[in-house]
Amino acid sequence: MEDIKANVVLDAKGLACPMPIVKTKKAMNNLDAGQVIEVQATDKGSTADIKAWAESTGHQYLGTIEDGEVLKHYLRKSSGEEHEEKKHSRVVNNAELEEKLKVDENIVLLDVRESAEYAFNHIPKAISMPLGDLEDSMDQLNKDDEIYVICRTGNRSDLAAQKLTEKGFTNVINVVPGMSKWSGETKKMND
Repeated sequence: MEDIKANVVLDAKGLACPMPIVKTKKAMNNLDAGQVIEVQATDKGSTADIKAWAESTGHQYLGTIEDGEVLKHYLRKSSGEEHEEKKHSRVVNNAELEEKLKVDENIVLLDVRESAEYAFNHIPKAISMPLGDLEDSMDQLNKDDEIYVICRTGNRSDLAAQKLTEKGFTNVINVVPGMSKWSGETKKMND
């Protein structure tokens, strides 16, 4: 296979969510419209994260190549009118979610972190549906349910909430700052 030429190579190896996105966002600001960036990452969840981030900002996700342990993500900076990054409009904080969980038996809590993150620490009753699997799995959800979406920091859950809303889900709420600051009850896979 011929080497893919990129205008900029960004090293995000060894970083976990949300850092590959944070570094990519910063590097994109320094690119000219139409230029290509190669983001090198080792976080397996970065493929879904970067693809979803690119879609939400209007940049073009070109693809990902696996090179041993390294994932090489290629993105093209959008040209023409600048896109402002979209954010999901309905948001609650961790304390509000914790209160809601105490009073509402029928709450749907969707955890969009990677399955390994979920296995070692999740909120009881949370449904694991990693962001990368969301498109194929969302038909398991009821479009009219009140759905709270959580991840580690609020970034992946924001992208997931946008995606669900675009697909016709009417009552989706993003939880921030998410599991990184969650002080409520949690479970592990063997609990």
